[in-house]
Amino acid sequence: MKDFSLEGKIAVITGASRGIGFAVAQKLAEYGAECILVSRKPEDLDRAAEKIRENGFKARPMACHTGHPGQIRQMYEKIGEEYGKLDILVNNAATNPHFGEMITAEESVWDKTLDVNLKGPFFMIKYAVPLMKDGGAVVNVSSVNAIKPGVFQGIYSATKAALLNMTKTLARELAPKKIRVNALLPGLTDTRFASAIISSEEICRYAVDQIPMGRYAKPEEMAGAVLYLVSDAASFTTGTHVICDGGMLI
Repeated sequence: MKDFSLEGKIAVITGASRGIGFAVAQKLAEYGAECILVSRKPEDLDRAAEKIRENGFKARPMACHTGHPGQIRQMYEKIGEEYGKLDILVNNAATNPHFGEMITAEESVWDKTLDVNLKGPFFMIKYAVPLMKDGGAVVNVSSVNAIKPGVFQGIYSATKAALLNMTKTLARELAPKKIRVNALLPGLTDTRFASAIISSEEICRYAVDQIPMGRYAKPEEMAGAVLYLVSDAASFTTGTHVICDGGMLI
């Protein structure tokens, strides 16, 4: 089990107040990491961090809008002052403000989606690198949509494909600094983010019919893959991705 131990590690997880982000934070904390939970709304973060602490693990909330590079920089200044280092970064925060034909999207939709889904993870990594003095591990939560665009999710899918490409680029560039960069590609998962699909009986049935396992995932089913990617068990793994989709892409 020592290869999976995260004792003494400092981890930042974005979009951590619920869904996959919270499940990942909970898992990393269980394996010894001190988790900094990041999201926009302080009250949601406080509740999430308290749930983790109630189980005897280490977690603290830190509000930040990851679509704003200025806020990201300020957050890392605080982390640097208080912890002096960072070992793990999980870029999970994402948005999908446009559900419909791609051609109907307005410029504002592109701007918001790019800011949160692509620029946000980039600046989260950019400002994390100076704190990863002894190396580190980054996981970008992309999507199966990066490989097979989702119906009526064209812009979201395009940003997730770009995030996967950026993962490979940064893995090559940061390898000399002993920083590993990988991606997780979740399939349909029961989160508030996916509620537009899951809450509709017709759309959900269509989506589940594409999944050989015949169901959608629970958020905690994504956490084990992230644990592997950030742990020493994956010490020679970088620039790749793990697909957790119930077989949808087979």
